[in-house]
Amino acid sequence: MRTILTRKSVIAFIAISLIGAFAPLMMSQSPYAITGAPFARPLWWRGGTLSATQNFTINDGRLDLEWDKNPPAIFSLSGRITAKPESNVRVIWRTRDKDYLLDDLSGSETYWINQDGRDMIFKQALGLPLISRSVDYLFPAHGTYSLIVEGAESVELKLSLPGERQGLLGTDQRGRDVFTMLIYGIRTSLIIGISATIIASMLGMAFGLTAGYIGGWCDTLIMRVVDILLSIPTLPILMVLAGIWGKGLWQLVLILSIFSWMGTARSVRALVLTVRESPWVESLRALGAKRGYILWRHLVPETAPILLANIALGVPGAILAEAGLAFLGLSDPRLISWGRMLHEAHSFGAFTEGAWWLLLPPGFGIVAICLIFMDMGKFLEEKIDPRLSGK
Repeated sequence: MRTILTRKSVIAFIAISLIGAFAPLMMSQSPYAITGAPFARPLWWRGGTLSATQNFTINDGRLDLEWDKNPPAIFSLSGRITAKPESNVRVIWRTRDKDYLLDDLSGSETYWINQDGRDMIFKQALGLPLISRSVDYLFPAHGTYSLIVEGAESVELKLSLPGERQGLLGTDQRGRDVFTMLIYGIRTSLIIGISATIIASMLGMAFGLTAGYIGGWCDTLIMRVVDILLSIPTLPILMVLAGIWGKGLWQLVLILSIFSWMGTARSVRALVLTVRESPWVESLRALGAKRGYILWRHLVPETAPILLANIALGVPGAILAEAGLAFLGLSDPRLISWGRMLHEAHSFGAFTEGAWWLLLPPGFGIVAICLIFMDMGKFLEEKIDPRLSGK
């Protein structure tokens, strides 16, 4: 036990598991929260304009700010305005050379503002070219800019100016923080991979013990079912079942476990066939031991090393299968996983945008988890059969 706990792959697995379990509890922001501009680069990456999102609150009808940077990625204004009786409300953005009328409101006492500089209606109202970036006109040069609200009794506005660099690993196509999503994805991938593999291993052990010890028609029936399931292309069946049963977390675990137990059943059956006729098993029968007692107290411990090795080697397959289904859009869109991150990055043009920070982190995460479990499985196999170590 001490040897396996000092193995680097086991230490890495424990560290990743602790991060996936406790890091989300310590994070203040949700993985679904929009924290910056879409496709914002990481903060440490060279280039880009404004380094991070800057927010300003307007409560007294006027905001003056000194701007000595390049234009931000997005101009966003939202909030509430309460008008004075029988007065028009005008929202003005003042640059050094020109005033832009953002809104001219009348006929009500309360107005809700939600403006985004990327909207075509916003550009058309300001007389800007529809294919241009509105921020290039709203921030034409360094200097003083003002947001003025005329005719208002009370103002509760928020001006958000996201930059093109945000967070440790940038943002995705919606402006969500990629690092936060990556951390939350650890938990999903490990839950699906480990749960599906454990369920499949338990099923494989049960069918393998039954087929190997009872034999006869039961053995023939179980092995023919195994042969049929192994001959069926797995991915199309997984796609059909995901469409029928739903795309939730535990539906996905059940679907993956149903088509992953056959290899374990064959390995357990082969071991039981070699053990069931051994003298010590015959002695147990002669002493009147029941079949269930022999299976549970003696044959199950015999199969435990093989079971542990199959679990360690089966987790990478389950994680890759989940990533494949998520990449095809067959997982719950509300579920943050590495496969879902790759699917959304592909669907929303991360390749054409050159947004490598959306592709490499989840891809490397999947590869790292698979290599860790494969190393642990190889180690357990060598302990079971020292001849595999080549020593």
